[in-house]
Parts: sequence; structure tokens; C-alpha cells
Amino acid sequence: MSLSLANGVHLLSSHHLLDEVITPERWSLNADGIDNADVPFTHITYDTRTVREGTLLVCKGRFRPEFLDGLKERGLVAYVSERDFSDHTDVPGLIVNDARKALSLLSAAFYGMPQNELTVIGITGTKGKTTTAYFTQAILNAYSNGRCSLFSSVDNCLDGHTYVESELTTPESLDAFRMMREAADNGMRYLVMEVSSQAYKVNRVHGLTFDVGAFLNISPDHISDIEHPTFEDYLYCKRQLVYHARAFVLNADAAHADLIREDAQAASIPLADFALRTDDAPTNATLTAHPSNVEHSAFSIAANGHDLGEFSLSLAGDFNYANALAAVALAHEAGVPFDSAAMHVMESVHVPGRMELFTGTDGDTVAIVDYAHNYTSVRALIDFVEQRYGERKPRITLVAGSAGNKAFDRRQEIVEAAQDRIARFVFTAEDTDTEPYIDICNEMLGHVTNDHVDATVIVDRVKAIENAVEQAHSHDGLDVILIIGKGHERWIKDLDSHVAYEGDDCVVERLLNVA
Repeated sequence: MSLSLANGVHLLSSHHLLDEVITPERWSLNADGIDNADVPFTHITYDTRTVREGTLLVCKGRFRPEFLDGLKERGLVAYVSERDFSDHTDVPGLIVNDARKALSLLSAAFYGMPQNELTVIGITGTKGKTTTAYFTQAILNAYSNGRCSLFSSVDNCLDGHTYVESELTTPESLDAFRMMREAADNGMRYLVMEVSSQAYKVNRVHGLTFDVGAFLNISPDHISDIEHPTFEDYLYCKRQLVYHARAFVLNADAAHADLIREDAQAASIPLADFALRTDDAPTNATLTAHPSNVEHSAFSIAANGHDLGEFSLSLAGDFNYANALAAVALAHEAGVPFDSAAMHVMESVHVPGRMELFTGTDGDTVAIVDYAHNYTSVRALIDFVEQRYGERKPRITLVAGSAGNKAFDRRQEIVEAAQDRIARFVFTAEDTDTEPYIDICNEMLGHVTNDHVDATVIVDRVKAIENAVEQAHSHDGLDVILIIGKGHERWIKDLDSHVAYEGDDCVVERLLNVA
């Protein structure tokens, strides 16, 4: 389907989004009488800077009407908006009741419904989405001879092997459908994508049906005036994936799992569940995993009681066993047999910025770079340190900041997750729009209530890591430095702009002389 003004009007009307079509001559519910209404658009955008000949512009968010001035001369054919902007342009205006929903539907149509050429897998949860997505892509890539694409909060991959750093966990709808078209044209058969709560909150995936969806876990996060006002709203948005999937995979141990089961029943879709077991506790889950040895360096998987063999991951942490289990369940629902050798490909997967371990040449300094950014993920990270290094009684330092202008609860939660289990905090810059780094760091410092933990503020992130490493070298015994929040990102956000940054992993490699 090529998108024209006439069939765009029909599409929006059929989804009850169209209020009216406004032209200088009349207001109407159709495109009758509009010149060239059946001529396909050659470009669609939500950015006025990219308007060119044959463009349909969708006006969303904080759009100002003066942005339309002069765009007709540059090739603007029509605009879509929740407001009438005919005072600023005489091109037809498609007035809708939800511009973001309209953008998603129109983008899918413009790019020829590429989702129909892919098996689309969506993954949601508070933590583990990225790792699960990488595991799942690895399995499907192996099974399909490299024909699985990926949208993640770390990287996007449209050809099965080239990874480009991403900007959002779930792309804006127009960008997502454009990338789906590129992936389909590249011969991809599968797409694995992370689906954030915000993706449903602001309709980035409106109209998209996932062939398989997964719910990993839920804990309070992303609660602020500009994200989710309450935990209930956060969970509600994540639950929407169930109602937009053809099959579903559920962590049986997740909080509110019973509610997700009810959702699947209400949506009339099949549900398979999985569970990680560290003991012999019974479970009715379809897919289960148990650590295979006391070192927790491997785990075994069983499907419906049948042993699938032992797995050993390159990524550390027992919590990644649950992510691996989710990937196996997703791949199976997408058509990969449980006994396929492709299932074992995830064993060698490394995820940039996830549980990256660096050991100094003296063996007494260990640094871990991870994207942990909330109570649950910080606690899980410290659990791993205690499980892996507990016998050596490590001195733990946490280098952390928190995002500015949103998720304000994280600042206290990160402190509370760590302060009774570590020796030292170093609060530093993370990302911010307008909120000063120093204010965020000082707020986190103010939440430290344990008199036995040292805490300092060093806003410059590189200097903060350097200080943590210097302090580690000055102590006898094992020092473990946890550097969280940025992973392998090569930028840091300041005043709503991306500023070049060396990267936590690169700083650590340089300081510890890691080859």
C-alpha cells in the first residue's frame, strides 16, 4: 500500500482518529475535491527540518504553529495535527484526536506494513529486557542463518550482524517502521524488540501486533511527573503487550504474574511460562532452569520435564539464567525446536555495558560496568558480588548517578539498595535535561543514612571513576568497584544534548591496564 492523502484519510477514519479534513475551501470528513489526493506521499516526518517535496508532516508533542511557515514552498503536501493550523498554511490539514496514534498507523502504511514480513517478538519488564533480547536474537540468528534484526536500548541491528547505538528503548513509531522496512528489505525474517512502558504510554507501538510477547518482571520504576504518575499506571502500560500479542511468555515468579495470566485469558491468547529454580521447590511452569553446580557457573534447562541439557553463559549473574530461560521460551514460541543446537548459541553472547567484568593486573581490584539504575538492579548486582567474591570479604565501592528530570524515586532507591552492603559511594553525573548534575548528586548524598558508609560527590564522571580506582589501589585485600547507569554509552546527556564521553568501560580498561 502506498500512502496518499485519500487513503490516509480513510485509514484514520477507519480507526476513529479523524475529526475532519480542513482546506481553504471547506471542512469535510473525506478528501473529495482535493487536488492530487490520490498521489502517494514521497516522505513522511514529524520533524519540520526534514520536509521536502511530497511530504506528509505529523505535528506531535510540543509543536508550535509557526514551524509550518514556509513549508509549503519546500514541498509540504499535508499535515496531521490535533489542532487546526490553517492560519499558518493552506495545505490540507488532517485533524485527529490523537496525533501519536495517527503517526504510528500512517507510518506503518507509508512503509508498506513491514511488520507483516517479519516474525515480531516483543519483550517487556523492569529489568532484563536488553539481555533477553540479545539472547533471543542470537538463537534466532543461528536458527535462520543470520536473519534476525534487533531493536534494543543499547543497539539496533537491521541486517543480523551490524549493531548501531540506539537512542530509545523502543523507537518512535515512524523510526520503528522505517527500520522494519529496512530490515525486511535486508532479508530479515525475525525482529526482536524491547517494549518499554513508555512505548504504550505515548503510543509508539500503536497498531502493532507482536507474534510473541514476553513479560519478565515488574518492580517500581519510571515513576515521575513526565513518565508514570503511579506504579499502577506503570504496570498497566506494560500489561498492554499481552493484549497486542498472538502468543505470550511469562516469568511464573514475576510479581503480579496472576494478573498477567488473567490478561492472557481475557485476550484469548496462549501462554507459556518459565521459572528459575535454585532448589527443589515444585513448579508447574512449562520451562524451568536449575543451577548445575555450587559455583553457579552453569545451569540446566527442562521443558515439560524433559532435560534440554546444560548451559553456561558468558554473562555473569544468576539473574541472567532467568533471562536465558525467557529467550529459550520466546525462540520456541517463534518456531525453534527445544532441542535445536541454536539454543546454545546464547552461551557466548556478550551484551555491551551489561555485567562487564574487568580485573586489575594485581588481581585485587575488580570493576564491574553495568546499566543498573534502580533498586532491584542494584540489589541484584550486589548479590552477585557477594555470591562470587564473598569469601574474600570485598570492599565494595558504588559509582553512581541518576537521570535528571525524571524517575526521582531512583535516587533514594539506589542508595537504599546499597548503603548497608557497601563501603563507599561516589556520586557522579549520569544524564540530565535541565537539572544540574550537582543537585542530583547532592540529593543522593542526602539519602545516605548509614554512618558507616563513606560517601562523596565528584561530578566529573571520569574523575569519579579515577578516584574509585585510586582508593581501591590504596587498600589491602579485594576491592570491587561497581560503575552503574551508563554501560558502554559513548555520550553523556547534558542540557538535553549528547556530549561525547569516553565510556565507563574504556575508562576502566585504561585505569586497570586491561588488555
